[in-house]
Amino acid sequence: MSRSPSIPDRPHRDIDPDLPDDERLEALRGHHGDLVDVNEQLEQQLEEAEDRRQRLRERVDRIERENETLKSSSLYIATVEDVMDGEEVVVKQHGNNQEVLTEVSPRIVDQVEPGDRVAVNDSFAIQTVLNAETDARAQSMEITERPEVTYGEIGGIDEQVREVREAVEQPLAEPELFDEVGIEPPSGVLLYGPPGTGKTMLAKAVAHETDATFIKMAGSELVRKFIGEGSRLVRDLFEMAREREPAIIFIDEIDAIATRRSESKTSGDAEVQRTMMQLLSEMDGFEARGEIRIIAATNRFDMLDRAILRPGRFDRLIEVPEPDRDGREQILQIHTRGMNVADEVDFGDLADDTDGYSGAEIESLATEAGMFAIRNDRDEVTHQDFVEALAKIEEDDSSDVISSAGYFYQ
Repeated sequence: MSRSPSIPDRPHRDIDPDLPDDERLEALRGHHGDLVDVNEQLEQQLEEAEDRRQRLRERVDRIERENETLKSSSLYIATVEDVMDGEEVVVKQHGNNQEVLTEVSPRIVDQVEPGDRVAVNDSFAIQTVLNAETDARAQSMEITERPEVTYGEIGGIDEQVREVREAVEQPLAEPELFDEVGIEPPSGVLLYGPPGTGKTMLAKAVAHETDATFIKMAGSELVRKFIGEGSRLVRDLFEMAREREPAIIFIDEIDAIATRRSESKTSGDAEVQRTMMQLLSEMDGFEARGEIRIIAATNRFDMLDRAILRPGRFDRLIEVPEPDRDGREQILQIHTRGMNVADEVDFGDLADDTDGYSGAEIESLATEAGMFAIRNDRDEVTHQDFVEALAKIEEDDSSDVISSAGYFYQ
């Protein structure tokens, strides 16, 4: 137990009345000074006690919050199928489509209607009624303004551009060609390759060139907080695409939800797998997909589940590699169109010097060369600016490697 703050002894107040006046005055002054010291000590001890009290109060609050978190159970997303008499409703859990008859708390019974999304606990008791934010999230993924990227701004992957246009753009623009030949157009395209090679730019160019509704989403956006929420969002996206046909759905970083299935029993892995199964069902389910095309992109092709790669889901697997020498020269010319470049700049030599560079890295090189021109108070970019920019980029890359190695070996 903590000890109470000690209070200094009370100063002695007895003064000999027979002392001369000046000595009695001096004695009184001494007693007054002692009283002032005692008062200051008491005030300091009170402040210290208040500080300790505040720290203890904060610690108690933190422990209470942690305790509440430990006591709380996971919540699951469900849909109200029917409202019965009294305070009973039929709900369907999104994760396993299990229908359960459960009771509703009197405080929210008047808010529950068929079709509502609700959060239920392990006993299927409704905890709260959720708003329709999922539909809003799906609608927010629709691109209403066309991106400015065109096919002419993509260099070094002419063959890949042709394949994407044949699989995505042509079936929407000229469906009669496929009817005359008697074949079904490719339903999905998967773009894979190293980062920065132009996969996302290619999807932006498709959105720019076509009149179809373009819906962009990231695989990570499908990994939701509540169990069953990712599956619901996938259904909403495809439902919205069907309402807005013709439509193109672009899924970036699809490896976030389409990795190989494992025997993991964690709720997070199970939820990701449920979301992927819903995506597979929407891609080739019993309902005709209609004029809906799917483009997906990934840097980790090796991680994808085989089920999503089979024909009927992604009919074309298009590798987007790092550009070759001619492709690098073409990309340099594309990214310097708007720059004031000196006539002496040799893009062929620069293409030779950038072996292994991706399109994004070449774009960064052009920007860095322009920064060197600005630094030297010039409005024209010279070949030397590109050489110095190349040296700076390579130096930065090597320093990153060195610093990382030093960090891990400390």
